[in-house]
Amino acid sequence: MASRINAARVTLANLKPAPGSQHNQKRVGRGQGSGYGGTAGRGANGQKSRSGPGIKPGFEGGQTPITKLFPKRGFVNHNEKTYAPVNLDRIQHWIDQGRLTSSPDNPITARDLLESGCIHQVHDGVKILGDGVQHFHTPIYVIASRASKSAIEAIEKNGGKVVCKYYNSLALQDCVEGRVDRISAAPTRREDIVWYGEHKNRGFMSPETLQSLEGMPFVEERWKLLSSELGKWREQKIEEKK
Repeated sequence: MASRINAARVTLANLKPAPGSQHNQKRVGRGQGSGYGGTAGRGANGQKSRSGPGIKPGFEGGQTPITKLFPKRGFVNHNEKTYAPVNLDRIQHWIDQGRLTSSPDNPITARDLLESGCIHQVHDGVKILGDGVQHFHTPIYVIASRASKSAIEAIEKNGGKVVCKYYNSLALQDCVEGRVDRISAAPTRREDIVWYGEHKNRGFMSPETLQSLEGMPFVEERWKLLSSELGKWREQKIEEKK
């Protein structure tokens, strides 16, 4: 039988704070003898000792900051995108090594190129280029952000298919991570809507492109919906011009 521990009874007479839980109040401005006289623990007089939001980064006491003194050249284009270039000869070399495979059920995407080491960063998307076309001879199926005219001709000449799909930053991240539980974003800028709606670019919203991809298992139903919405938008613009 376990021995019973005789603990002191807790009453109002023996209640006290835990050791180290209480400190003396810091009362400033009570003279030098208090230990907090003079600058009251703030370390400086004047602007730095006042309460309030303080001094913002880059503030130089009221004089013209150095960031304003330097001349400005050019501008920053916030709509500019940087694409990861991939040439056809590099894709062919990766296929010959067995590091890449392509089929209508499993087309090459940015995820496949990144995981295989064909590219090291996706940036804002992948662009297929036609350099080394003389070494390219395998029919492939590719879903990329952009593709050059020579690359499109070479891929389709060898019996393959290429389609350019719009990716925003979140959709591209989902593509790289292999997520399919979220709906990919549609282009919102007029320039992107027009570009991805043209067959010469093999845009995923072009009716001619979708017709050429008829029967391909990687074609999404959302592409057809966006293509029909684009057709209605174009008809509306034509009616407004009349």
